[in-house]
Amino acid sequence: MRKLRLQMQISVDGFVAGPNGEEDWVTRGDTKHWQLINDLADSSETILIGRKMAEAFIPHFENFEEENPKIEFAQKMVNMPKVIFSKTLDAPFGKNTTLASGDLAEEISRLKNQTGKDILVYGGVSFVSSLLAGRHIDEMYLLVNPILIAKGMRIFDLLENRQNLTLVSATPSYTGVTAMHYRLG
Repeated sequence: MRKLRLQMQISVDGFVAGPNGEEDWVTRGDTKHWQLINDLADSSETILIGRKMAEAFIPHFENFEEENPKIEFAQKMVNMPKVIFSKTLDAPFGKNTTLASGDLAEEISRLKNQTGKDILVYGGVSFVSSLLAGRHIDEMYLLVNPILIAKGMRIFDLLENRQNLTLVSATPSYTGVTAMHYRLG
């Protein structure tokens, strides 16, 4: 069975975006964190993403300039199959995308039971909250930023019960960002 792995930026006080979705507080990590992000993508073959996040994520990578030093990663994001979860879209948009609009638990179960590499979840907030509340996430890679933003959007508020985590690794960077890898369950 394939694992569902979440990768997300988070503040020390538990926010993943500002009140209006701002990410201006995110501190970029160092080469170790960039390698982690790249390795996660290489060990996955599908990206799951909510509609709101997809509206920014997909054009961001599809419009990279060839001169950009991260063009290779951008092409990986464009070429990797992406499943957009939405109850409002009639059709997917962007390259290599499909649409999932059925029952979340059934859609996730179907994807996890396919053969192949693991599945990477990038967001957005309400989509990830639903995945966590439904206990669908197997691993979390949280890039903990050295900031308290005080207000914003959180991903853990839908949880009704405790979920035990096992720390797999913690990798600090010179920028103050710490990559926390947890196994859930």
